[in-house]
Amino acid sequence: MRSRDGNQNFSLSVSVVVLLLSSLALNAGEYLISYRYLVKNATLYNETLQISKAMHKCIGKPYHSISFENDGSKNLDKTISENSEEFIEYIHKLGLDVKHKEQTIDFQNSSTTILTLRTKCFKVDFNDNFVKISPLK
Repeated sequence: MRSRDGNQNFSLSVSVVVLLLSSLALNAGEYLISYRYLVKNATLYNETLQISKAMHKCIGKPYHSISFENDGSKNLDKTISENSEEFIEYIHKLGLDVKHKEQTIDFQNSSTTILTLRTKCFKVDFNDNFVKISPLK
């Protein structure tokens, strides 16, 4: 026989699963990151790293992640600025577009090199002790 509140256990388990998934979603996010490095005549001219929260869900699977220690903050800009050298090396390993132009006029050589990471979606997981950053492929 069935009790009057026959589906109580099912509704309780569904609400627990929804609560668990929403708590996990609060600690993870997707960000758009782009990077540009400009060198003119062997001198760093400009370096730009742009980070923004993704407005739409990004499609892809995370790969080749990097982790940084975290003090519990959910601020990605702050975390990356504290670990900027490691993060820039990480971006270089992911692969950058390279444009190089060199010309010589009247025995004066000038060159311009631009390294670019086109805007790419990254999955970022914030935990108590670390932040895990993974690009989506």
